[in-house]
Amino acid sequence: MTRCRFCNAALSHEFADLGVSPLSNAYLKPEQLQRMEPFFPLTVYVCDECLLVQLPAFETPENIFSDYAYFSSYSDSWLAHARSYCRAMIERLALDATTPVVEIASNDGYLLQYFLEAGVPVLGVEPAANVAEVARERGIETLVRFFGVDTARALAAAGRKARLLLGNNVLAHVPDLNDFVAGLKILLADGGVITMEFPHLMRLIDELGWDTIYHEHFSYFSLLAVQRIFAAHGLTIFDVDELPTHGGSLRIYARHSGEGGEAGESVVHLMTIEREFGLDQIGTYGRFAEQVRETKRALLSFLIRAKEEGKHVVGYGAPAKGNTLLNYCGIRADFLDYTVDRSPHKQGSFLPGTRIPIHAPDRIRETKPDYVLILPWNLKDEIVEQMADVRSWGGRFVVPIPRVEIVE
Repeated sequence: MTRCRFCNAALSHEFADLGVSPLSNAYLKPEQLQRMEPFFPLTVYVCDECLLVQLPAFETPENIFSDYAYFSSYSDSWLAHARSYCRAMIERLALDATTPVVEIASNDGYLLQYFLEAGVPVLGVEPAANVAEVARERGIETLVRFFGVDTARALAAAGRKARLLLGNNVLAHVPDLNDFVAGLKILLADGGVITMEFPHLMRLIDELGWDTIYHEHFSYFSLLAVQRIFAAHGLTIFDVDELPTHGGSLRIYARHSGEGGEAGESVVHLMTIEREFGLDQIGTYGRFAEQVRETKRALLSFLIRAKEEGKHVVGYGAPAKGNTLLNYCGIRADFLDYTVDRSPHKQGSFLPGTRIPIHAPDRIRETKPDYVLILPWNLKDEIVEQMADVRSWGGRFVVPIPRVEIVE
């Protein structure tokens, strides 16, 4: 029987069933097209006891993240987000050459580079060796390891405790949640602050962001759930920011319990909103599945109609969320001629499952399609601006989530 990764209760309530799908970042090289791909169930549950929404682990983190295709630096808006965060934290925490910063899942150094420029000592912990190498080339010290209690103890013993300990979009990627949060407690210096960013479950439900469900995301968090998890490990969430990133995210601020009082007004306020939304009631979670099916039908109706009219439709982006969307909806090259991506690490490959080819963005200007389906819909404004010349031949953009929208 599948059990909750936080409280160990038996899982029986389904949140969403997206069928079966390959790993969303398992891009295929041309020589792999004649081989079989592994597909895994993509059924998400909600725990009756602690209301943590979660996906059972079908693959180990080592097989998912040790050689990774996602490089954070290829999104201009994400870099701007990271730069703004660094400036704010330097001012808020008075960071300087004596206050070490550690980032968990530091990727290619997209964020730590801004602390380094400001003279703040940094350390990245990144399990993907290929991605970590890019960070090292930027002069960012990076430890190639998965983070948990063992790594935290080793770093703490070496005198590497953090004044600021951060992780952006990593909490959801952790199958052993208790080990990870216990590690945060160990590595955080006295008087230090943890910040974690993750997609907000309430926004996922409210705005139908079901394509952010994929095997690399083991958990989907409300503030209510995260507060419970952190408190169990001696950490108090004292502040929270609501962010527009990834369709709506939270940035939590935590410290050692007993340092500086209890949760602040922002935390109490958002937890009240979550309760009013119904996130403390198991029945709220059961209505999501039919809304997902309605979104699928609407997107397929649009694509069928476009193809029947002789229109050419291509994709923009090759994000993990796009692979969930395309595989669940059964959209392959018969609907989507190809997709493009700015990352050279994805160009020349094929999307997992659907096997749609990935080209460089100039391919769109060469073929002049009628519609461009924006797969990383959370970056809609950035992409429409970058590809504004699509309108010069009468092309239009399509956003699939939360509902099919044609952007003129």
